[in-house]
Amino acid sequence: MDKRVIFITGASTGIGRASADQLERSGWQVIGASRREVTGVAWQHRRVDVDDDASVKSAIDATYEEYGRLDAVLHCAGWGLAGAAEQTSIEAGKAQLETNFWGAVRVANAAIPIFRSNAGGRLVFISSIGGLIALPFQAFYSASKFALEGYAEALSYEVAPHGVKVTLIEPGNFKTAFTQSRRMINGPQPDVYAKARDRAISQMAHDEEHGADPRSVAQSVENVLSIAKPPIRVSVGKVDERIGLVAKRLLPFSVFQRAARSSLGV
Repeated sequence: MDKRVIFITGASTGIGRASADQLERSGWQVIGASRREVTGVAWQHRRVDVDDDASVKSAIDATYEEYGRLDAVLHCAGWGLAGAAEQTSIEAGKAQLETNFWGAVRVANAAIPIFRSNAGGRLVFISSIGGLIALPFQAFYSASKFALEGYAEALSYEVAPHGVKVTLIEPGNFKTAFTQSRRMINGPQPDVYAKARDRAISQMAHDEEHGADPRSVAQSVENVLSIAKPPIRVSVGKVDERIGLVAKRLLPFSVFQRAARSSLGV
């Protein structure tokens, strides 16, 4: 077939859904994967659980067998966990990394052998500005994205000789279902973190609800897939959020931290 084929996780909502719609309109053969059933879309949907090795591998293998090619994979699947780090159980923290980090690893491990056998392919991971600037009361979310940043950068060196290109897309705040689906951890009463936690999460939820349109992330994904030499990192979002990435590199950390505390509500 002539159409380029892309496999997208987290395609039921938000950035994944916007990217699937965008790429389908641009002529890609899109296979959108998610745990939830999806109807009324122009692209093909598959039920996939990125927390499960076999589910991911069988879906990507089936895509390759059906279409005879696999040109790109976009990993968008993820969710948010909010609460004080001290009060978050190890089990809850592991669940956060299981999807956001290990899900990305599963997808990459299933796709890379196919890419390597065909002398090329694209791996695009949806990371976050929260993977470069830590978010208070979302410590394990940030940990999952910090881990993804390091993994993808290291992976890019390893797979480059085989024609595989890796890119991290780092969105700021976008208006998606991410806010409503965030899982909250509340501490015992009296909760010493409650006031600061509630203020910070309220500020973050406000910023997300007034965030940019996820279709701009989808456009960035398409741009990355369209150029011969894609960058390893692309930040997307409002200018004031992206300035924070530069500020963290250039300012003394104590100065940056004071500014970050103010903007994050702590």
